[in-house]
Amino acid sequence: RAPCAVSLPAVAGARALSALDALGMRLGPIVATPTRWSLLVAPYTLERLGELLYAKDWVPSSLRFHGEGGYLVLPPSRTGAGQVRWERPPAPLGKSAPAAAPWLPDVEAVLDALVEASTGAPGGGSRLAH
Repeated sequence: RAPCAVSLPAVAGARALSALDALGMRLGPIVATPTRWSLLVAPYTLERLGELLYAKDWVPSSLRFHGEGGYLVLPPSRTGAGQVRWERPPAPLGKSAPAAAPWLPDVEAVLDALVEASTGAPGGGSRLAH
């Protein structure tokens, strides 16, 4: 199954990344545009995502979930929002890991930090940025 992703406004993405790094969370690749950051996560089902979101008191509307059948524009690409780049690139393939797939956290492991970072971002996480 293909990786999934969770995206959020760039300011909130930077805050979430700092918080997750402070917790020692192992993260997978992170795709960045000038306006949004997308954290690649392990595949999840809509049912599981629904359960996780239902358990929250509030989920900012600025969070977007990219599941099976969805897509993300990957670097090096350009969109209307600007250049797409790696904030955290995938681990390089080398002699020690020639066929290694990127390590991806479960969406459940990062969701709280993403919600909190989005809530504390300008606009309270209710404004969608493209």
